Amino acid sequence: MTQSSLRAMPARRDVDTLRDWLDSREADSGDGSRVLDVRTPAEFGTVHIPGSYNVPLDLLREHRGELSRHLDQDVVLICRSGARAGQAETMLADTGLPNVHVLDGGLLAWQKTDAPVTRGAARWDLERQVRLVAGGLVLAGVLASVLVPTMKWFSAAIGVGLVVAALTNSCVMGLLLSKLPYNRDASCDLQTVLAELTDTTRD
Repeated sequence: MTQSSLRAMPARRDVDTLRDWLDSREADSGDGSRVLDVRTPAEFGTVHIPGSYNVPLDLLREHRGELSRHLDQDVVLICRSGARAGQAETMLADTGLPNVHVLDGGLLAWQKTDAPVTRGAARWDLERQVRLVAGGLVLAGVLASVLVPTMKWFSAAIGVGLVVAALTNSCVMGLLLSKLPYNRDASCDLQTVLAELTDTTRD
């Protein structure tokens, strides 16, 4: 599949299309296109698509302009399920970067087809952490309301936050959790990411 054929297709990519594109990219040493994984460094280290670059969503949000200047050809964005990649797509579109695509269904869809992945030490993905923390806070609020009835409103507030997160396709709790040391990697800063994006010897 050529660069031009990729550009001509819709912004959403299915797994087969991406696999064909990656195969054609390997045959073209001058191809400057990129596959960007916007999950946290911890998630990326656990499992990722070979040849992809880790550009966490919070880093992309803060430095989208500078990063976009190093992405002069096709870009495919990846996360666990596609939600964070969709946010990243909007951010890069705001910079005027053309030819930005999202892997439909994210890494989950990729793995369902037994497509190749690179694995490391297993750690919880961000969405699982959000479910644990949100559920724990709601449960704590309900239990506390036995002694302090007004605590039921704490649980209600968490519920409202989850509804808003679903309606806006964003998650403040996930953003906060992504900044925890567990989810971060000292090597995943702006300068390191830019160096990787400009490294012509990288596989």
